[in-house]
Amino acid sequence: MRKLVFFAALFIMWLLLTWSLDSQDLVAGLIVCLLLAFVLGSIYGDEKIRPFHIGRWLWFLLYVPYFLFYCVKANLDVAYRVLHPDVPVRPGIVKVTTSLKSDIAKSFLANSITLTPGTLTVDIIGPDFYVHWINISEDDPQRQTEIIVRRFERILSEIFE
Repeated sequence: MRKLVFFAALFIMWLLLTWSLDSQDLVAGLIVCLLLAFVLGSIYGDEKIRPFHIGRWLWFLLYVPYFLFYCVKANLDVAYRVLHPDVPVRPGIVKVTTSLKSDIAKSFLANSITLTPGTLTVDIIGPDFYVHWINISEDDPQRQTEIIVRRFERILSEIFE
């Protein structure tokens, strides 16, 4: 069943990306998606995801502009640091902890952190994320976690857990 769901998701993505119902495109998509589902279907998450739960979609729709706000804010901060050499830059790797349990939620959090300019998720070990931060403004690990992780964590827990 897991491979079938994975195949369906891949094929829908194929159709959206090619935006063609030509027979050659459909056959190529079927072959590629079947091959990928067969080879990679076993590593597709073991977690039970309820994709048709309306509450999760509403939280996701809330997350998109929320994430974009923080992404634009971080872009402006990094641009300001680049254009004004007097602004302090104190790069380093910090260890932050998340309360998220599922792998997909952690993966989404790691990608959200990485897509936000000035931060880059380097590694995930259990609940701990190692993040390269352009300006370590706090030395307290709890405060670092609040700044980097907690802003996304609450909404992601509603979506994925």
